[in-house]
Amino acid sequence: MNPEAWQERLGVYLVLGIDNAGGRSALETVRLAIEGGVDVVQLREKKAPLRRVLEVGRKMRELCREHDVLFVVNDRVDVAMLLDADGVHVGQDDLPAGEARKLIGDHMFIGVSASSVAEARWAIEQGADYLGVGAIYATGSKADAGDPVTPALIGEIRKFSALPIVGIGGITAENCAEVMEQGANGVAVISAIVGQPDPKQATVRLKQAVAPFIGK
Repeated sequence: MNPEAWQERLGVYLVLGIDNAGGRSALETVRLAIEGGVDVVQLREKKAPLRRVLEVGRKMRELCREHDVLFVVNDRVDVAMLLDADGVHVGQDDLPAGEARKLIGDHMFIGVSASSVAEARWAIEQGADYLGVGAIYATGSKADAGDPVTPALIGEIRKFSALPIVGIGGITAENCAEVMEQGANGVAVISAIVGQPDPKQATVRLKQAVAPFIGK
């Protein structure tokens, strides 16, 4: 897939599972985030039975499709294929992007996580279409996030790659400008939307914060 077709649509990238949060279902959170202008929704579910993941995932996919929002599945290439996702995102210890490409062909884009320059270079060699760089700041949303890499890592990667980059980890509407200034194409968040009393307004605030940097 040609990156130019979607790289300017990575601005606000929501990551969530299928469990209820804040008294809302995951689907309700997605609906509110879409109303607030979210650009990407990533389904990241590690624990639930696969039957349930597919059931909720199909509904998420339809919501995204109805509103022209990109839909991505984390880790599970098979689930991404079954849900007809726009993209799949894999970590350094998941199925390598090069192997994933053999399964999905050019039907969806592939994101790869990177927490160092070396990991970024490896992801690029594997054929990643975009990088998820982090954890930028300390975060409690991902137990395996590791130590913060700070926004400077994005700047370092920008010195040798023009590949789209999404910063992730502890990002909020208050600090996301620091991430975008280093050359990110967008910011991926969990608690900055899922954990807020009003996910719609939280998304609006994030959109407003990243908007000045999109397309630069």
